[in-house]
Amino acid sequence: MTPADSDDRPRSPDSDQWHRSPDGDDRHRSRGSDHQDRRTRREQAVRSAVRQGLISPEEPVAGLLDVTGIRRSATALREAFAELTAPGTPVLHAFAVKATALVPVLRLLAEEGLGCEVASPGELALARAAGVPVSRTVLDSPAKTPAELREALALGITVNADNPQELARIDALVRSAPTGSPLGLRVNPQVGGGTIDAMSTATATSKFGVALLDEGARDWVVRAFLDRPWLTRLHAHVGSQGIPLERMAAGVRATYELAEEINAAAGRRQIDTLDIGGGLPVNFGSDEDTPAFATYARLLRDTVPGLFDGRYGLVTEFGRSLLAKNGLVIARVEYAKTAGGRPIAVTHAGAQLATRTVFAPGSWPIRVEAYDAEGRPKSGPAVAQDVAGPCCFAGDLVAENRSLPLFEAGDLAVLLDTGAYYFTNHYAYNSFARPAVHGFTADPAAPQGVRFSVARPSQTVEEIVAESGGGQRDAFITEG
Repeated sequence: MTPADSDDRPRSPDSDQWHRSPDGDDRHRSRGSDHQDRRTRREQAVRSAVRQGLISPEEPVAGLLDVTGIRRSATALREAFAELTAPGTPVLHAFAVKATALVPVLRLLAEEGLGCEVASPGELALARAAGVPVSRTVLDSPAKTPAELREALALGITVNADNPQELARIDALVRSAPTGSPLGLRVNPQVGGGTIDAMSTATATSKFGVALLDEGARDWVVRAFLDRPWLTRLHAHVGSQGIPLERMAAGVRATYELAEEINAAAGRRQIDTLDIGGGLPVNFGSDEDTPAFATYARLLRDTVPGLFDGRYGLVTEFGRSLLAKNGLVIARVEYAKTAGGRPIAVTHAGAQLATRTVFAPGSWPIRVEAYDAEGRPKSGPAVAQDVAGPCCFAGDLVAENRSLPLFEAGDLAVLLDTGAYYFTNHYAYNSFARPAVHGFTADPAAPQGVRFSVARPSQTVEEIVAESGGGQRDAFITEG
């Protein structure tokens, strides 16, 4: 039995799988660059968080998400591609859930017309809890179990097979039961890596996809499609932070050329959709959104002109670039001390939140701003100092020898650009609790003009004990 949509007819532009720019209220209209007032919103939110008790001696660390900023980022992404694609071209922007795995975030993005790219049963469950339609959900895990595949195909979720063995599993499942799932194959164009090895997914030996330059691989891919008329998508993701835009575009071009080759061999438009992944780098040096989605989209148009002519539907999978600059961490300075003549601010945000920054500061630097105990930006001469976290190892530093107004006990260290890969990628060192995460929006009727909504409450000590086997205390105790 083949999938329900196994023929080669174009997918309906009216399907709710695809998003088109709405004609709704003002939040959907272009606003241009947001970096000018991002700082204003941030400063107001920090001050209000202190006054409303979100950060205190009892709650010494919290995450904040700028709801207005998230909406504007989603709008910028949609408009960047809508400007270049032929009328009626189906485009799905599927947010990479791993970047910020919070149900309220996924719900907000779904309201903005985005879908979800998931890579585990947990991420799929989060997307479903957020009400994201299965028609806007894409499963890309490199290690899908038979049970995961069976569930995805039963739901009608898009599935991109990672390798020949997985494709064989899908063959068996497709024969046993019909499915409405659009099905694709992930390929690795092997165009090379970037400055961060761990974020480079298109190297010669990457674990992801079918390596196109390996001997016989390209011929195998073409034959795999010809043998399966229901296989209608190609997927490639070149990398993430540290990957030059030109290399990302080269990977998309290689994927497009492969699709053209397969369709020519099939004598029909068998491949109707290209999933070009995400991975747009983030500028961690300022409030500016550089590179912009529009910059990347225009580069794609220049590098792969046929990508936008309407013959292929498009799927993107951006994550960090949508959320990073729309989040911040506020951490109370518990103590201010010196060692070897260098000031050290000991805070409540370290490796348990900023894991990548602490262990690879050269690749993942973050900006830190100094605020006083009332939530106001500190002034005064800049002093070289360390900003340390609470974890019990010497390298738990989010900033080392950084010039900032001198921190004092009770001040606040604000970690910027932390909206992605900080709030939901917790490192449970020393069993520190996961902090609360709050969304904020301007609201004249709210205290101090800012309305906060809890996205996730702080983890309790009781929950830490339960998660750590508290209910199985005597599991290793034997009688006698």
